Amino acid sequence: MNPSTSSHGRCTLVGAGPGDPELLTIKAVKALGAATLIFADDLVSDGVLAHASPAARIVHVGKRGGCKSTPQAFIEKSMIAAVKAGEHVVRLKGGDPFIFGRGGEEVEHLRQAGIEVTVINGITAGLAGMTALGAPLTHRDHAHGVVLVTGHAQPGDRGTDWRQLACTARQAKLTLVIYMGVSGAAHIQNELLTGLGADTPVAIIQNASLPHQREALTTLGELSATIEAQGLQSPSVIVVGDVVQGALEWSAVTQVHQAKSQYF
Repeated sequence: MNPSTSSHGRCTLVGAGPGDPELLTIKAVKALGAATLIFADDLVSDGVLAHASPAARIVHVGKRGGCKSTPQAFIEKSMIAAVKAGEHVVRLKGGDPFIFGRGGEEVEHLRQAGIEVTVINGITAGLAGMTALGAPLTHRDHAHGVVLVTGHAQPGDRGTDWRQLACTARQAKLTLVIYMGVSGAAHIQNELLTGLGADTPVAIIQNASLPHQREALTTLGELSATIEAQGLQSPSVIVVGDVVQGALEWSAVTQVHQAKSQYF
């Protein structure tokens, strides 16, 4: 089927980035300004939506971890119907559409309906969060690569093999960036400890890039205890690996652990 003859409208999947509207790409801002209908995820900030045309209709479709949201199938059907009705649809997603944003599923369904889709990338929260701490995700001395992994498995899915991932991360010197892992942090911690040391540096970043960002620097052995003590919640990313030592506040964490060792 020729997409150009099957619909009069168009569809763009736009990455809203981690939240700070100044981190939007120029291309994303142009797409928002041209849209007549925007389906926006719950995590998209008001500052990002301010770039939409005043004439555009904005439909909030949820998609916040652990909360009620619009069924994915309904969103896809609504997008298809709107494009075929002549709308310029923007599907606005937090972070990047193709990193745990279900953008791949939406593109597949839209293409099956004969609709051409444009995708505009956004900065993902794992990268933005570490940058806000002054640390990289890769480093020639500490990390030869990065693994982006979800801590939330679908119903009936066994999910990530954390033990195998821990062994691979240790052997290959990889940074682990865990999305949607706060609720399962205790399990993830216990599994990762089978292959990584308890003193492995860890950062937890909540609401990356936003004015109300919160973060904690700790070690893998104290991951779940730190999350509970600090009251950290979703949306957060957990970064595991030696690159966390590059965070501006890491020296203070090291001093605390040294003091504990001397005390005991």
